[in-house]
Amino acid sequence: MSGQERGNSPFTVRELGKHDEPRVLDLLGAALSGGPTGERTSEFFRWKHRDNPFGASPGLVAERADGRVMAVRLFLRWEFVFGGEVIRAVRAVDTATHPDVQGRGLFRRLTTDLLERIEADTSLVFNTPNGNSLPGYLKMGWQEVGKVPIALHPIRPLAFARGLKELRASGDPTGTSQSWNSDDPAARCRFPTARQFFSDPRAAVGFDELVAEADAGDAAIGHDKLRTALTGDFLRWRYGEAPGLDYRVVASYKNGELTGVVFGRPRLRGPLVEFTLSQMVVRPGDRDTARKLFSGVAMSGCDHVATHLARGSEAARAARYAGYATPPRTGMLLVARPVHPHPIDVHDLRSWQLSLGDLEVF
Repeated sequence: MSGQERGNSPFTVRELGKHDEPRVLDLLGAALSGGPTGERTSEFFRWKHRDNPFGASPGLVAERADGRVMAVRLFLRWEFVFGGEVIRAVRAVDTATHPDVQGRGLFRRLTTDLLERIEADTSLVFNTPNGNSLPGYLKMGWQEVGKVPIALHPIRPLAFARGLKELRASGDPTGTSQSWNSDDPAARCRFPTARQFFSDPRAAVGFDELVAEADAGDAAIGHDKLRTALTGDFLRWRYGEAPGLDYRVVASYKNGELTGVVFGRPRLRGPLVEFTLSQMVVRPGDRDTARKLFSGVAMSGCDHVATHLARGSEAARAARYAGYATPPRTGMLLVARPVHPHPIDVHDLRSWQLSLGDLEVF
């Protein structure tokens, strides 16, 4: 019943419009803090919700009679492929309710109304909720898929060990719930930015061909799994155009030919500086380049690397040889809610072939 009041509700639920952006950003900032960039900016919002190559994000707001936006709900468009078929999906993101009206059912109402709106062209909803929002999703039909494991590799072992000890002692294992006196991650990282890489035609020559071959390799090992198809345009948007995220590039060349690329970003993890390795692009079978890229990542100047790489890929195999290990009971919780039936069990983590770049920052 979007677009009108429901029963005796004092709120009108309607589609999110461009004119709502300033008020929505204020509400998101108040409810969810600064997000992955530290600040809720128009540039980041538009990159994420308007410029997304999978399509603009559907969204709803709950508005009071005086025109004040009191709640917002957005779904980020995404596309997976499965056996050559495109699976249209959305990721449940950016939901906020003003403190004055929390507990009045707006989260559930906006979510269920938006689910009705996307039903005609969407097959799947997924996201990585935190502990606070998970119960609400489970009540609305989401189910746990499992924890996507995160592999770690110390670059500066002593600093890494000290930082882990501080995190455990603080009761803040993610390093995000309190202020820390930490180094500037940008100053520590020596790699060129993704924006610089894509703007230099000499550096990026052959990039689209490399991506096409890498995607063909991913398709061969993941034909029976949900995966994000790689294209040059997608990776330019995801890493080269992302405002405020400081993605960096490690590139490998042989006889002047681009043979592999890593996209990642330096970020603070409490007292530690982490290099989040989001995506590695290499040709199928080229394990030498994958190992060379991991050696390059070790020169980032950060304390450690964190990543998740598609199971069975050259990158994942090379990571094991490079000393990457997955600590027990860690990872990002993935949940899903099918909108229509699927030929595979989307609630089984083995049905997914993901990189960390599919999950982080959104």
